[in-house]
Amino acid sequence: MLQNFKAISLSYKKAPLDIRELIALDEISCRQFLQTLKSFIQAPDVLVLSTCNRTEVYYSADTDYSQEIVKLLGITKGIDNISKYLDYFTILNEHNDAVQHLFDVAMGLESQVVGDMQISNQVKVAYQWSADNETAGPFLHRLMHTIFFTNKRVVQETSFRDGAASTSYAAIELIDELTTDVIDPSILVVGLGEIGADVCRNLKGSGFKNIKITNRTQAKAQALAEECGLEVLPFEDIVRGMKEADVIISSVARETPFFTKEMVKRLNVLSFKFFIDLSVPRSVEADIESIPGVLVYNIDTIQNKASEALQRRINSVPQVQQIIKESIDQFNDWSKEMMVSPTINRLKNALEMIRQEEMARYMKKLSPEETKRLDSVTRSMMQKIIKLPVLQLKAACKRGEAETLIDVLNDLFDLEKQSSEVDH
Repeated sequence: MLQNFKAISLSYKKAPLDIRELIALDEISCRQFLQTLKSFIQAPDVLVLSTCNRTEVYYSADTDYSQEIVKLLGITKGIDNISKYLDYFTILNEHNDAVQHLFDVAMGLESQVVGDMQISNQVKVAYQWSADNETAGPFLHRLMHTIFFTNKRVVQETSFRDGAASTSYAAIELIDELTTDVIDPSILVVGLGEIGADVCRNLKGSGFKNIKITNRTQAKAQALAEECGLEVLPFEDIVRGMKEADVIISSVARETPFFTKEMVKRLNVLSFKFFIDLSVPRSVEADIESIPGVLVYNIDTIQNKASEALQRRINSVPQVQQIIKESIDQFNDWSKEMMVSPTINRLKNALEMIRQEEMARYMKKLSPEETKRLDSVTRSMMQKIIKLPVLQLKAACKRGEAETLIDVLNDLFDLEKQSSEVDH
């Protein structure tokens, strides 16, 4: 029962964005899907992870339920013909492969941006949903806590999570550095193409509160504002927004600069104003910097910052893989010991029954003080007798030879009979 962990994964590696969007689960759908899986498949452990880059189901079962899981996912999402998307999924039916995959995903080794800082929190949330919906058994509880401990080691012992390794993250990091001395800095995002929208999503959880977004297409701005909990500035009010903003992030797509020296000059800048230009071609004129108090940072500055961080992360990958290996080895030792724990319990019960029977024969002739002493002595003897078989069983687990020893103990002490007697 402890060597049957499986996974089914749909990720950016095989599935394009439109397919991932179609199949992705929000919190309500995710909780509903957990309940559906709980009802329809025989699995003591189920974990569902859904992010913009992946939708994955991990479960413990002797049976391969991958086809059924995809069908149930289709029902949850209201997709009639979901089986036609089956080729986009990766099926991991080998226990060790599924465990390794979950570790790699949770650490950020499988992320589009290596070492993604969001994924470990997303995995934690997925585990919380499993716990809330009672789809986490002892195996999954232990596995997840091992993963969280591994994540701490990765943060403390490596450079894998140092610095922002994506352009949008690096832009947020730069804003943080630029506004260190500004209380509640005002941020204006102009233009909501792919990178502008990505910056907004990252700003959402960054700690900045005073954020406005604007776009020529009002509906696009409104949709993103609702998704990220941000305020929309009407595009015709952009000059007012620029006057108020400490940081202006531009990802306007056009052939010539949108922000010109003449436009910015008219703002009468009284303190520092920072322009972060994420557009190619550039949307902020370079000579804007000749205006006192105005500073411009372009995409190259940010991408260099991101590239350096990414290189540090890539250099740390072997170290992260070694930490994961150590954690999986320890976890596997625990899993193997769990396989022998029923035998250990039956052996303890068998010896306890012998002890109790022998105690019962003599207790009538003994005083309460003598009974207490006899109980203490026989208990101590039993613990010493059982100690060696337990140590031998655990050692045999690590060598992968536990089954032979379990059979010997079962025969010697007739443990199967003892077990059936206890059950009845």
